[in-house]
Amino acid sequence: MAAAAEGSLPRPVIEAAVEAVAPAGQALRQLTLALAADPGALSCGAPPVAGRLAAELIARGSATLAIPACAVCGRAGKPLFRGDGGGVCQRCRTWQLAAACASCGQVRPAAGRDSCGQPLCEVCRRRDDPRRHRQCGRCGKTAPVAARARDGRPDICVNCYRQPVATCSVCGRQRACSFAATSRPVCPSCSPRASAACARCGQDRPPAARWPEGPVCDPCYTAALRHRGRCASCGQQRRLVAPPGPAADTCADCAGLPVTHACADCGTEDKLYEKSRCARCSLRRRARELLSAGTGIIAPQLTGVFDAVTAARQPRSALNWLRKGAGAGLLADVSAGRLAISHQALDDCPHRRAADYLRHMLTAAGALPPRDEDLARAGQWLTGVLEAISPAADRRLVQAYATWQVMRRLRASAAAAARPRTPTAHARNNIRAAASLLAWLRGRGITLEACGQADIDQWLRTGPSACLARDFLSWAAARGHCRPLTIPPPPRPAGPAISQDQRWALTARLLRDATLDPTDRVAGCLLLLYGQPLTRIAAMTISQITRRDDQTFIRLSRHDVPVPGPLASALRQLISGGRSYRGVGSPAATTWLFPGHLPGRPITPDTLGERLRALGIYAQTGRRAALLDLAAQLPAAVLADLLGLHENTAARWMHQAGGDWSRYAAELARHPHPP
Repeated sequence: MAAAAEGSLPRPVIEAAVEAVAPAGQALRQLTLALAADPGALSCGAPPVAGRLAAELIARGSATLAIPACAVCGRAGKPLFRGDGGGVCQRCRTWQLAAACASCGQVRPAAGRDSCGQPLCEVCRRRDDPRRHRQCGRCGKTAPVAARARDGRPDICVNCYRQPVATCSVCGRQRACSFAATSRPVCPSCSPRASAACARCGQDRPPAARWPEGPVCDPCYTAALRHRGRCASCGQQRRLVAPPGPAADTCADCAGLPVTHACADCGTEDKLYEKSRCARCSLRRRARELLSAGTGIIAPQLTGVFDAVTAARQPRSALNWLRKGAGAGLLADVSAGRLAISHQALDDCPHRRAADYLRHMLTAAGALPPRDEDLARAGQWLTGVLEAISPAADRRLVQAYATWQVMRRLRASAAAAARPRTPTAHARNNIRAAASLLAWLRGRGITLEACGQADIDQWLRTGPSACLARDFLSWAAARGHCRPLTIPPPPRPAGPAISQDQRWALTARLLRDATLDPTDRVAGCLLLLYGQPLTRIAAMTISQITRRDDQTFIRLSRHDVPVPGPLASALRQLISGGRSYRGVGSPAATTWLFPGHLPGRPITPDTLGERLRALGIYAQTGRRAALLDLAAQLPAAVLADLLGLHENTAARWMHQAGGDWSRYAAELARHPHPP
């Protein structure tokens, strides 16, 4: 029979091949029955003994046979069995025989049978097998056991078991490792995995799936599941599956193939996240479950939070936050009624950062009234500082100064400016200087009433921050707590500036390089072209950008300033959707030009400075170069009016740039009628 199926080799060679593969016994009988039932068994390679004979004949020089491969996944070198469409590997044959699990209802390969003879998948078989369930010695629950009891140690369930920590023999890091008790422990990241050449990118990587075109690595697998294109038959935007490979141009329905990886809720063809749901639907389900405390009904004041969480640009990031974020745990307490929706309750929470993040989320959604967080934190900080001051007379004096001078002035400034952040560093430094001065005087046996100018002169020699007590002494003298004392104001630092060639080279890169993030391009141009500080750039709103007669303007003070064309295009790209990642729970619509990570808040100046430093742009030197150049071309009044500077500040920049009013008068005399 083998000689009839293979006609390119002489009979003695074929007999020798049969003798090598199936010398006698059960193997020879299986080969005989397979060739008698199907003469093409050598071509399809099924059953396995026929595949071994085909490989042996090819090794002996057969010109008519080819290495048998699975008819479904295309893998060669695996034992093949008779299945639908020819010889298939064990894995594909198992899926061809898959049936609905009697426990979970999912169509999966049968790993066992229940008491009624119905099929069970592997997950349900392990979960329902009473022999695999024991009481865990750590958590006390009955669950599958991962480590059996031995040497006096109890059973450990799969939920409590953790791999032992050791130094990985591959990467050298202290991590949870397999084979930790041996000389070659290996962490999960370094554990060897079988790899194959990807059928799409060609790189040798562990395959995430095996498709008709061959093995596909995880990046190509994810990209293929998320790719959409116009079907050549129906014209709809669908996932294209036929013909197999990157050149597919037909959707599953038009190609007559079953639709796979379709979300059970919305029907979108995408990479599924959990229980046959896409990431977006999984996020909606988990957020509803958390915000309703398992009841399915969300409180009206938390509806905005639900909408903001489910509208996240990256649903997988939001899912990770719901799964392990500390703020998500506090949000669950809020929805269950264990934590009140109030600023005081969040202030008392021991998890400060998580509570602050949740506070901004609730405020952005309208569940909490807004408040000035910087002022609130300054008040909390002041309480701690006052508790550390002794004796009581000094504490009362610092408290009066901080309450009626520093904090009162700080609140008035915050109310008048109406900015997103209130700078409190200078106020805190003044309070620290007042407390330090009183402690220094107390240590020398001098009261504030008896303090003289000579004592203050000695105090100024204690450090550069000693001059910050100037405000406290002025307040104390005005209220009769001490005699009038003099502390000179701190000198204004004059730092270096980059050259104008460097400034224009950096600006040209920001204007021309479209690969840069729009946030970095716009912020860098506002710094280098208009000399704006990072605090003002970070607090800019979309309303400051206007467009009239095909010209884009930006309002930096009281007047609209035109911007060049490349910067205008970067601004439009930034506003239309080019803004970078925002935190989970951020509202979909924002008024900030540079929204930050915290929901409803702009980006911080520190973060903006870090982004620009990565491009070689430093805020102080770059802004100084811009203001020196502008001050050399414009009079101080015009510079202050356009850029929002104080007149005295603009005058100082003008003098540093070497310009004065006589130059402006000369220009007017030279050009009395400007074009």
